[in-house]
Amino acid sequence: MRVLVVEDDPGIGRGIVAALRAAGHAVDLCGTLASAWTSLTVEPFDVMLLDLGLPDGDGLDLLTRWRGRKPPGAADSPVGSHPDMPVLIMTARDGVSDRITGLDSGADDYIVKPFDADEMLARLRAMTRRAAGRGRPQIAYGALVIDPAARQVWRDGELVGLSVKEFALLMALMHERPRAMSKPRLESALYGFGDALESNAIEVHVHHLRRKLGEGLIRTVRGVGYFIPEEPA
Repeated sequence: MRVLVVEDDPGIGRGIVAALRAAGHAVDLCGTLASAWTSLTVEPFDVMLLDLGLPDGDGLDLLTRWRGRKPPGAADSPVGSHPDMPVLIMTARDGVSDRITGLDSGADDYIVKPFDADEMLARLRAMTRRAAGRGRPQIAYGALVIDPAARQVWRDGELVGLSVKEFALLMALMHERPRAMSKPRLESALYGFGDALESNAIEVHVHHLRRKLGEGLIRTVRGVGYFIPEEPA
């Protein structure tokens, strides 16, 4: 999952980014409303963590403006995030009225600083689970059981070891199934702006997942990308 963190405090920002990357997410950090808006319009993020007190304005202004934006023309376009993506407000404003205003402005959740990194990650999982229309914390798919919180996968009851990027790729395809995801879209989901990326990285990850989880799990649409069928074979 690719996460945009909008936070102007360098120390807090580094801590949040480190926690997200340790959990296997691709992360980009912005310190102003202007840079955040630019990032949202040119890159496809899956979720945003939004501070409110920023040097060039209030994060609520960015949120309301973004929620009112028209969605990109192509469903799987590699350019621009979707205006309905989940948003978690993270702020020191702890009043009940502040929380109500944030949620009514379009936020999916609200967490007050200082907060525990594990709670932040749990809230992200809950938001993305709701966005995907799932209530259960685990994902059952044929012989597979996936636990996003523990970042573990079982096949026929046996635990399968996946790398951080392999698990991230599996979750991205599971989340979008049965829609095919292009290689650029998968690269955007797994890698941030400054991450090193080999030209064949996606193909390598797909090869490893097929070897570990079954050849029929991930299908190729020539000239389009990869997908996981809605129902297992």
